[in-house]
Amino acid sequence: MITVHGFAASGNCWKVAQILRSTGRAFDWVEVDSNAGGTRTAEFLAMNPNAKIPVVVLDDGQVITESGAILCHFAEGTDWLPAAGLARTRVLEWLFFEQYSHEPYIAVARNVIAYQKAKAANAERLAQCWTRGAAALDVMERRLATHPWLTDSGATIADLALFAYTHVAEEGAFDLTRWPGIQAWIARLAALPGIVIIEGPTK
Repeated sequence: MITVHGFAASGNCWKVAQILRSTGRAFDWVEVDSNAGGTRTAEFLAMNPNAKIPVVVLDDGQVITESGAILCHFAEGTDWLPAAGLARTRVLEWLFFEQYSHEPYIAVARNVIAYQKAKAANAERLAQCWTRGAAALDVMERRLATHPWLTDSGATIADLALFAYTHVAEEGAFDLTRWPGIQAWIARLAALPGIVIIEGPTK
């Protein structure tokens, strides 16, 4: 049985659970609260010395880390990932964009505001997150204003990767009404069979 170590509210961990669900793979879930130090235990560090979630342990004991790599691994041979070539490269472009230009700002703003409850203490950091996160959403909007999906290959793991934190971006004080193309894309992806929406923070 595949085992996923992750935090249910995390978009990066959502990606892993979603690709497993979408490809019909059963898995066990081990909840790890990174905000509470769950990734700093000796047991966790033995799996991933980088102290990050998600972590996947395959049925043979092999460990996979990094959400983008995990998406690619489980999407191989399915409609979620095109065959090797330019179409796959277009998907990878968006995966790298998500981790470098999108997630560090949109996910961080959400975590600080909705989970750490530390908005006032992080004013300068959040200002940077809002500026750079909005710039990333602008890039997505330019594509999605005129196309249904992020690449020409239909819904792929590029869409799953960007959906993860975009569909909950308002928890980080991003007003998604600024980006109607993104809003329409969120609705399209959410309507696909088997897509599960991240539950908001406990009030």
